[in-house]
Amino acid sequence: MGDEMDGNTILAEALKSQGVEYVFGIVGIPVIELSMAMQAAGMHYVGCRNEQAACYAAQAIGFLTGKPAVCLVVSGPGLLHVFGGMANAQINCWPMIVIGGSCPQDHEGIGGFQECHQVELARPYCKYSVRPPHPKLIPTHVEKAVRLATYGRPGVSYLDFPGNMLSMSVPLADVCVVSKVPPPPVAFPDPAKVREAALILTQSKRPLVIIGKGAAYGKAESALQDLIHTCNLPFLPTPMGKGVVSDMDDNCVAPARSAALQKADAILLFGARLNWMLHFGRPPRFNPNVKIIQVDLCAEEFHNSRASTVAIQGDIKIVCGSILQELSSQRWKLPPSSSWWDLLKGKVQGNKTTVSKMIADIRPPLNYYTVFHHIQELIPKDAIICSEGANTMDIGRTLLSNTLPRHRLDAGTFGTMGVGLGFAVASALWCQKYAPGKRVICVEGDSAFGFSGMEVETMFRYKLPIIIIVVNNNGIYGGFDQDTYNAIRDGADPTQVTPPTALTVRVRYDNMMSLFGKKGFFCKTIPEVQEAVKESLKVLDSPSIINIAINPAADRKPQPFNWLTESKL
Repeated sequence: MGDEMDGNTILAEALKSQGVEYVFGIVGIPVIELSMAMQAAGMHYVGCRNEQAACYAAQAIGFLTGKPAVCLVVSGPGLLHVFGGMANAQINCWPMIVIGGSCPQDHEGIGGFQECHQVELARPYCKYSVRPPHPKLIPTHVEKAVRLATYGRPGVSYLDFPGNMLSMSVPLADVCVVSKVPPPPVAFPDPAKVREAALILTQSKRPLVIIGKGAAYGKAESALQDLIHTCNLPFLPTPMGKGVVSDMDDNCVAPARSAALQKADAILLFGARLNWMLHFGRPPRFNPNVKIIQVDLCAEEFHNSRASTVAIQGDIKIVCGSILQELSSQRWKLPPSSSWWDLLKGKVQGNKTTVSKMIADIRPPLNYYTVFHHIQELIPKDAIICSEGANTMDIGRTLLSNTLPRHRLDAGTFGTMGVGLGFAVASALWCQKYAPGKRVICVEGDSAFGFSGMEVETMFRYKLPIIIIVVNNNGIYGGFDQDTYNAIRDGADPTQVTPPTALTVRVRYDNMMSLFGKKGFFCKTIPEVQEAVKESLKVLDSPSIINIAINPAADRKPQPFNWLTESKL
């Protein structure tokens, strides 16, 4: 039998030969032997506690490395559970491969175990969905899955494997031999478009750069830093564009976001989409006459919600360097004493003054701003921050700084809750291999933590020193204090009177550590928060949980607009 190979081994070896390193999943019939074959091939297998978390972890590896990881699931419900994660990766444009076991082909149509039309059901959530017709053709489809997941706009590939195909043995000589997928091709911009963009910038009085997560994924940090510093341009990062240029950089005007968007007369948009996160690029959030220079890998993204003045398709690093070269040839630079910089700096300082007052209030029950400020003072400046929740994520974004690219992962374009712990698992594994000693801080709202809290066990199993911080306001958006909660429910049917946004008051999430013979931290004051963070940073072989009770009525500072631009229909 030495000259034969079964489908499990063919698939594992094909993935390994294409450079796939990580597999996340939950095993069962018919993929148990496949998971073992993957380990035997040299891949890292990480067993999670639910399929959604496994899918979130796999796509986070894709964002951090540019190489897809595998999410491995069982048939039927196993695959159905990852569609939310597949959609999240597809919309965020992160590469990932989902592999689903399925019922044996001779059981199809007669009520096989977990029988499901998996290839068809997966198709709306990915770029490529297929069942290889024979084990010998598996390497061909693995190569295509990797290629389509990484080329062009990155996304998801789905491969479906009936149990009988995985167990079937075929002669080695019949197995297709496929070359490794080369790196994605580099797209160069149209020089005429670059010159047009440079002309707009040199004629503008109030230019602004917006940095999206596409710039982070494209590793464009050096090129963008050169452009911004050489030309003295103000910039705004989108949430996962944070750190491409440091949040601490003098040219970062994130505290003046509303004024920057409203007043800019020219916007250079790098790897960001004019969707809900940027208010569709429309008034009143944006100047109605603003000229938008949009840079993206995907031409279909251009002119999506409003027409761009100049649309440049190309690799962001190359486009950025080309624009800088054109501007440098004209010796153009935004004067630091311009009225535009004066306006932005004034708004930045005004916002910092407002936030400083909120930070200064350390009386219990605590507010978001003082909690995040004192966490920021203690965590390493190069930490990877994974975050989810409503106010927890949004306010944390403004106060927890990123100085390096690809060091913030959050709910993203799809606004997906439940991503945090899976993202943190992937980030910690990435740190183990590529940046030993770097820490991962997972900042969760209490509602968000509930989506995948049992992944704490996964973190213990794989010795991942993730610091989980639960900002606990007793609800979704916000809950109630104990007296109000009791008064609402006293003598009544809880299903009729408990507000849909309310959760149980002061749940002791920190006590989950006792399941593993450890002790968590429950904090109600700033000194307790500080001590908990310091002690957690000393732990190097397991996760920590810091549960911080805050005022259930705590909210973000007043905003000039609703957070979500309203429809005019």
